[in-house]
Amino acid sequence: MTGNAHRSVGLAQLSLLNTAPPELVGVAAQAGFDFIGVRVRAVTPMERPYNLQPGSPMLHETLSRMQDTGVTVRDIEFLLLDGSDQREAWLRMMEAGQALGASSLTVAGADPDSARLVHTLARMTEDGHGFGITPTLEAISYQTVASMAQAADIARQAGCRLVVDTLHFNRFNGDGAAGQWAALHANADLVPLLQLCDGPAERPAGREALVVESRSEREVPGEGEFRLAEVVAALPDGLPVSAETPSDRRVAELGELGWARLLKTGVDAVLATAGIDQTTANLQGTGTR
Repeated sequence: MTGNAHRSVGLAQLSLLNTAPPELVGVAAQAGFDFIGVRVRAVTPMERPYNLQPGSPMLHETLSRMQDTGVTVRDIEFLLLDGSDQREAWLRMMEAGQALGASSLTVAGADPDSARLVHTLARMTEDGHGFGITPTLEAISYQTVASMAQAADIARQAGCRLVVDTLHFNRFNGDGAAGQWAALHANADLVPLLQLCDGPAERPAGREALVVESRSEREVPGEGEFRLAEVVAALPDGLPVSAETPSDRRVAELGELGWARLLKTGVDAVLATAGIDQTTANLQGTGTR
């Protein structure tokens, strides 16, 4: 499905989790990214929370830097749907996302009751209409909803969409790689965003190791053994891609901007392998950063 159309390239919050959104905008601009993803709700108690609710000083500063640089916000995150009533949480997230101009909110499924999860996502999708935000369900290798096929079935029933993360795409250990690739091709129409990272072909042993890799030990796109160009080629032309590549070690070595620049170089190389020429678009964007 790949053509030569320029694809917008983003920097996900998880790549620089401790970089507050206003600073993330600046780093993304200097590294040549078009957009960022923003974590408007902390996922763990150890994370630094970012208050981006309407009227907050951080929101004001983030919007100001977006206007100065031309960097936009495409997606917000993250909510783990576990079967509890989280409507108040997602409404607050949508308020922040609307203020930032985001169009999607990433969620994952931990609810063992699939019918309830479909109902929750359908209600969330309906609420999102008023904010211009659509939930995007991510299959996560160590959560209840772990496979592309399972996530796609739930998303179609609920009327929402899917986000594909190449780490979890490769780490699912159920029906194997063939099932994942078949589901990717069959449900490409549901995907508004591709998150890129790389890693070794061998899957970490055990849930704890999967979590550690996911949150802090991913590899630069193009430096590992994932078939990233093939994933890009399987999805619609012009689909935005985002570098979701956390590495505590590499950020400490290179600094925020150095890491962001390395990720941009890696993403561009993957897109080039997939047959997408980013050169002209990148040169055109240089003067606006």
